[in-house]
Amino acid sequence: MFTLGPIGFAVPWLLLALIALPILWLLLRAVPPAPIRRRFPGVALLLGLKDEEAETDKTPWWLLLLRTLAIAAVIIGFAGPVLNPDDRAPGTGPMLIVVDGGWADARDWPQRLAKVEALVAEAGVQGRPVALLRLTDMPGAVDFQTSEAWAGRAAGLQPQAWAPSGFADWADALPEGNFETTWLSDGLVHDGRDVLLTALQSRGEVRVIENIRVVYGLHPPRFEDGKVVVSASRMPAGEAGAVEVVAQGPDPAGIERDLGRVTLAFEGGAATAEAAMDLPPELRNRITRFVLEGQRTAGAVSLADDSLKRRKIALIQSGADEETLQLLSPLHYLRQALAPTADIIDGNLKDTLLANPDVVVLADVAEIAGAERDALLDWVENGGLLLRFAGPVMAASDVSRVGEDPLMPVRLREGGRTVGGAMSWGEPKALAPFPEGSPFFGLTAPPDVVVREQVLAQPDPDLTERTIAALDDGTPLMTRKVIGGGQVVLVHVTANAEWSSLPLSGLFVQMLERLAVSTKPAQPEAADLSGQTWSPEVVLDAYGSTSDAGELPGVEGEALATAIAEGPSQAFRPGLYAGADRRVALNVMADETTLDPAIWPQSVPVDRLEARAVQALKGDFLTFAAVLLLLDVLAALWLAGRLRGIARGSAAVLALALLAAMPREAAAQDTPAPTDDFAIEATTSVVLAYVLTGNPQVDELSRQGLLGLSDKLWQRTSIEPMMPMGVDIETDELAFFPFLYWPVVVGAAEPSDAAYAKLNQYLRTGGMILFDTRDADLAGFGGGTTPEGQALQVIASGLDIPPLEPIPLDHVLTRTFYLLQDFPGRHPSGQVWVEAAPNADAVAAEGMPFRNLNDGVTPVVIGGADWASAWATDDIGVPLVPIGRGFAGEQQREISYRFGINLIMHVLTGNYKSDQVHVPALLERLGQ
Repeated sequence: MFTLGPIGFAVPWLLLALIALPILWLLLRAVPPAPIRRRFPGVALLLGLKDEEAETDKTPWWLLLLRTLAIAAVIIGFAGPVLNPDDRAPGTGPMLIVVDGGWADARDWPQRLAKVEALVAEAGVQGRPVALLRLTDMPGAVDFQTSEAWAGRAAGLQPQAWAPSGFADWADALPEGNFETTWLSDGLVHDGRDVLLTALQSRGEVRVIENIRVVYGLHPPRFEDGKVVVSASRMPAGEAGAVEVVAQGPDPAGIERDLGRVTLAFEGGAATAEAAMDLPPELRNRITRFVLEGQRTAGAVSLADDSLKRRKIALIQSGADEETLQLLSPLHYLRQALAPTADIIDGNLKDTLLANPDVVVLADVAEIAGAERDALLDWVENGGLLLRFAGPVMAASDVSRVGEDPLMPVRLREGGRTVGGAMSWGEPKALAPFPEGSPFFGLTAPPDVVVREQVLAQPDPDLTERTIAALDDGTPLMTRKVIGGGQVVLVHVTANAEWSSLPLSGLFVQMLERLAVSTKPAQPEAADLSGQTWSPEVVLDAYGSTSDAGELPGVEGEALATAIAEGPSQAFRPGLYAGADRRVALNVMADETTLDPAIWPQSVPVDRLEARAVQALKGDFLTFAAVLLLLDVLAALWLAGRLRGIARGSAAVLALALLAAMPREAAAQDTPAPTDDFAIEATTSVVLAYVLTGNPQVDELSRQGLLGLSDKLWQRTSIEPMMPMGVDIETDELAFFPFLYWPVVVGAAEPSDAAYAKLNQYLRTGGMILFDTRDADLAGFGGGTTPEGQALQVIASGLDIPPLEPIPLDHVLTRTFYLLQDFPGRHPSGQVWVEAAPNADAVAAEGMPFRNLNDGVTPVVIGGADWASAWATDDIGVPLVPIGRGFAGEQQREISYRFGINLIMHVLTGNYKSDQVHVPALLERLGQ
């Protein structure tokens, strides 16, 4: 193929015809022939006359140029011009297409997929068999088939969330014989790749296609010095740049939010960058993932597990610490083990429970008083972990002797330490191997860990089931009992080294870790995970999106630890894995993972993926030539004077068309457009509106509900609403309506970005939306246990909703027109949520029944009482939906009407009623 710059020609010999263009120029200049000049005196009689059909004596130069260009375009077009031609000679043998298909390919997967489809199509044009393999799959047989057989499968190809592997197995699976290979590489180094490359080169030519775009990877976060440290790598290490790391997690309503962000600044030539993120524990414990903003790959996402969460642990002992005997303090070793990884709470039991700790540790505390006992039992049943240590006080007490104490896992033997409450041996006892099913299974007890004294458990029938650690003679060392959602664990020795050397050993810290008392701020090792089966809960795809793990099987702890260190694979997919008491994240990028560029041998040609596609220009040149010839025809007619009549006719037709259009245009100006009708109807008076959900029954009930509420407003207030209107949030203007009723419907389409922008502007400029899940508030706001509650979460995710709180008893909504305490609809009173007061700690002024909150109009009211059904009436005011039974039901309907009236008065008058709190001060000032 002959090329000139970026353009090649399939039939270059046709370009020789361009040599004839100068000859053609001369021929065209001779047509028409030049006229012969003759002098004739009678010509003077023709002076002043005008010839309507004059002819030029020679062809104008610009017309000659136009015709020459047209002929040149025809010649070039038939020469087969091609933009960005492929200089490779067409192949004849089979073609193998190799795709890495890992997470790094996700950043430009559409381009890669288009290249694969083009290669398959090219093989089909050349009549070559083709095979396609993705290196993130399990190695298998490589079969060459027709391009038609591969076309559909290639279009559905997707990257995987792990790096390619198994190169040696792929090399063994290659078929015998010669074939050409095109390898679409992700540009990263992968161990074992050279083995497959050598095998491919032994069978034919290998060509590599890479993308030069930057690859970013986010390493797992670390907790250091009270801050979350995030780091990222890039390849290649080029000029200085910066990327944002966003910490994401649910807010108190369960809606995914950005909880924090920090900028990673890469210096010029640096491959890594690091930054610290300072977050309060409440936010840090909510983080579920860290994301590199703008990077849509699994490597740009780091899932957060329990290693990042610092648990709140309350430490309580019997009696006060002796300052001079710190090493003998029951809490000394616990503090040393927990301080680096947990937030320690000190104080009495009653006060620490108010802080809602994750774990309460009682060191040699025997008796618990009645009120504290009930509070502690409720806390355990709600998911708390109570960890108790024995000691002299417990050994001498009567706790859990005759009957099992609710806050003890087992009964203890009666009597003193010598008789049975505690026991001493001549020889200290070592620990027995931890049994399967124990949370400590897989840990190895050092031989120097011995027990000298302990409290003994009664040999009840369920003692064996509750024993999770024992001595080598079978005596229980640790027992556990499940209570509701929580558990009680008793360590039958002291928390210090008085009865045992266990608190002095590293095993003590590991056992606390297994009990989920503390979490290590580092990646888990094999010893931390061994002995347990870890079930996948959430998995990542190649684009960094999470999904439920479904039916994926559990994995052994040792294998999971290896995957965490070496990276995920098809058998160990990236995601969150849950054990008995904690969750572990398997991320694409480990702490030591590096992103190194692939270096190919000089014998392997490397092309850029961004190279422009081959494009045939024959059609473009021939179209250009046709346009030029059309212009030549028009120019010739113009020169001959034959376009004047055509121009006059065209002008007349255009004038007639304008005259015909004028009456219709004037009529259109007199008649308002449909959007004007909507605006006029919405703004003539106050109009209550409801959101059209697409469900005819729900929409009709919403209209009837607002119709009934409008009638009550007419009858009881100075507000005189017009007929309610349905609003399409995608197309209709919302600013006309002070109030929108939005019934939440399962399966309704999520608003578009434009609709969300319109809704957020509506909320910011004084509008109010009443969200009604109509589910009797079974979920509770943010609970999401009903389909309607989940649908509300989806809708609210794109709205700029301020912080909410259950409506307080002195909120202005309770007194804007009627004094109310309940807000029922078709369902009895449920929880109603409004904008949280900015000064919620305010107290009521002396003599006033409510606080000075200075609250304005809450932009959002959320509930599930199905108010539209309670308000709904027909055209003559007869209620349509029965409420409750008898008089009680009608009373409930009346309270519902009063709530609706209060709601509309609140929308239209704002904090008028709240301002009355200043009346006593104003009267006092006037009196002065």
